[in-house]
Amino acid sequence: MISSYKKRTHTCGQLRTSHIGTTVTLTGWVDVRRDLGGVVFIDLRDRYGKTQVVFAPQHDQKAYEIAQSLRSEFVISVTGKVERRPAGTENPELPTGEIDVPGIELEILNKSETPPFPIEDSIEVSEEIRLKYRFLDLRRPSMQKNLLLRHRASQITRSYYDRNGFIEVETPVLMKSTPEGARDYLVPSRIHHGKFYALPQSPQTYKQILMVAGYDRYFQIVKCFRDEDLRADRQPEFTQIDVEMSFVDENDVLSMTEGLIVEMWRETLGVKLEAPFTRLTYKEAMERFGSDKPDMRFGLEIHDCSAAVAISAFRVFSETVAKGGIVAGFAVPGLANYTRNQLDVLTDFVKSLGAGGLIYLKHQADKVETSVDKFVKPEEAQAIAKALGTQPGDLGLLVSGTWKKALSILGTLRLEMVNRLNLSPENKWNFLWVTDFPLLEYSEEDKRFVAVHHPFTSPKPEDLAMLDTDPANVRARAYDLVLNGSEVAGGSIRIFDSELQSKMFGLLGIGPEEAKLKFGFMLDAFKYGAPPHGGIAYGLDRLIMLIADQKSIRDVIAFPKTSSAMSLMDDSPSAVDKKQLDELHIRIS
Repeated sequence: MISSYKKRTHTCGQLRTSHIGTTVTLTGWVDVRRDLGGVVFIDLRDRYGKTQVVFAPQHDQKAYEIAQSLRSEFVISVTGKVERRPAGTENPELPTGEIDVPGIELEILNKSETPPFPIEDSIEVSEEIRLKYRFLDLRRPSMQKNLLLRHRASQITRSYYDRNGFIEVETPVLMKSTPEGARDYLVPSRIHHGKFYALPQSPQTYKQILMVAGYDRYFQIVKCFRDEDLRADRQPEFTQIDVEMSFVDENDVLSMTEGLIVEMWRETLGVKLEAPFTRLTYKEAMERFGSDKPDMRFGLEIHDCSAAVAISAFRVFSETVAKGGIVAGFAVPGLANYTRNQLDVLTDFVKSLGAGGLIYLKHQADKVETSVDKFVKPEEAQAIAKALGTQPGDLGLLVSGTWKKALSILGTLRLEMVNRLNLSPENKWNFLWVTDFPLLEYSEEDKRFVAVHHPFTSPKPEDLAMLDTDPANVRARAYDLVLNGSEVAGGSIRIFDSELQSKMFGLLGIGPEEAKLKFGFMLDAFKYGAPPHGGIAYGLDRLIMLIADQKSIRDVIAFPKTSSAMSLMDDSPSAVDKKQLDELHIRIS
């Protein structure tokens, strides 16, 4: 057991030619060992970089003998005098590549077994193995770079909001279970038998209470928990940058958010973003891009062809329009030569999404052909081509159906074509806001309205009267920030009136008794001078994933869960002792 050792004087990424002649002590892990017969070369690694260390009998016999026993991932301490590398042996890939350190003292602080995979960026190993040995995976330079980027982004966030008058307030992790859309993670109380805490899906109620309490500008980098199905950019526990402001409207929140994003991209990537960002209403986003989180970096914009086919002999078109549906599509430049087989594959694709079929149009040099020519007159085909904006050589793809379903299918087909044709540009940052979402949507499964965002989102003032007459068409004072087709932040102006909040609960099927039971503290607070307020929450994991150009948020979280919500490294969730369950009055059935 090493009880004391020589402490490092420099890191493994610090030494330059200006240090030549200086005696230094380095500590770290053996990255690579090369024994060239009479000379042992070691690349010594820590999170700051790598330094080449040279062991030879003429430097120190004892250190040289010890160096012959070194293996990958041994932890060592080395002392030597910095020298310039011999001409022609420099390594321009390393900041330390012009120097090396001849080792005159060497101490092995700890040995290592052979790692299950190389500690380097380009490795062919499954994610399961990486997560099982996460303590080794985190040594890889790319993973360290990601976590350092995350640290930097957090510091930028704290500095930005502090300069703008926000205070950081920690909210409880053990809270009351409230309906917010996903399943709660529940924590049984040992003291209060049969009762449970919930882990917060967000600090929503607490940050609104802080506004009532007079803390008019709050932020927090906070853990949130949702027991839901997972995917590459979703985790059971995730991190939000949570923000709330009093006496504001939508423009205030959006402007403050843009300020942080502009600063974060400038400080982490050296990229200058132009603000204010583009704004689209939900209706515009759906009708132009078939998505409430559109990616505008490429064309393929959707166009409504309903007017051109309203009296078509093709009944699929005319009957759809007569029933209030939509016929829409988009043009794909230069793809009029797509084969029947390729078009059949696309047809099967849209059918898998719930479409009845796919209509296509080929704009040739001398005519426009469609897949339903026996039902569609030439002049009607020309009218469709005009509505789609096709040019000779282009392919048009059309879908019919109800407004939301048809447009959503086209939005997914649009992204499929982008992937097939490799149209997505690199190093382009397309930020935009989507606003004016529906406040409510009707759930056929539950036979009631559910909140599109959450129950505390305020309706637009001009739509208030429709809460009683036409709730499905009430618009919310809600907004999402979208980056390259991914939602990275979302928020709203909140309800701050107890009567309006009670009406909202009623529309959601939450009766007065249930509302008092679950949200009584909030409704009571609103009776004591609640200010107008609104806020936003950013998905920090997703932001860092996009900045770092990663495909999964698991690569920017130190200790993530798998897609089945397991931690392979420490084998959680796991069974617990019966004694613990007995204390909680819980029995496993």
